[in-house]
Amino acid sequence: MGADLGRWVPLPLNEVAGLFSSFPGTWWIAGGFAVELAVGHPVRDEHGDIDVGVVRSDHLTLHDVLRGWELWAADPPGSLRRWSPGEQLPAHVHDVWCKQGPEAPWGLQVMIDDTDGDEWVSRRDSAVRRPLAEIIGVGSSGVPYLIPAVQMYYKAARHRPKDDVDLRAVLPVMTGEERRWLRATVEATFPGHPWLSVVHG
Repeated sequence: MGADLGRWVPLPLNEVAGLFSSFPGTWWIAGGFAVELAVGHPVRDEHGDIDVGVVRSDHLTLHDVLRGWELWAADPPGSLRRWSPGEQLPAHVHDVWCKQGPEAPWGLQVMIDDTDGDEWVSRRDSAVRRPLAEIIGVGSSGVPYLIPAVQMYYKAARHRPKDDVDLRAVLPVMTGEERRWLRATVEATFPGHPWLSVVHG
């Protein structure tokens, strides 16, 4: 999905955190902002978007938190459709684009993750699982974020230059156990990935 779908002006992190402070379920900041929350300082000069993660069992309450916003489901492959309140999104839809009105830029992307009981289940590979409580970190800001090992596992799928920047930033703050987990899951899901030569336990 490209620029023809409209421009992005990411909502500031503090405003996103304020919106989701009333969210009744589990949520976390994902993407590049999650990396910066983990390391405690800016990593990149700018971000093209801002991502929030929620679990599928909570996704219907997004309309309550983002009251007055337009929510659009990213329906693979590569199309957006308006998402109406009360509609249960199908299992293959994992992303929702959000804007504050018809003429407004996109301000927020919500990513819907799946769970099995108390376990988070990767959308990339259902064999990759962790206790949901383990994948969320909280730093000095008090804003929850996706821990670096899981975030970088997701980023490995696209492997853009900015993802290499993020990896270099987070490796020093990851424990040996987390680096080993990242290496093992990347190796299992993306055999031969270039990161395998730089991620060590």
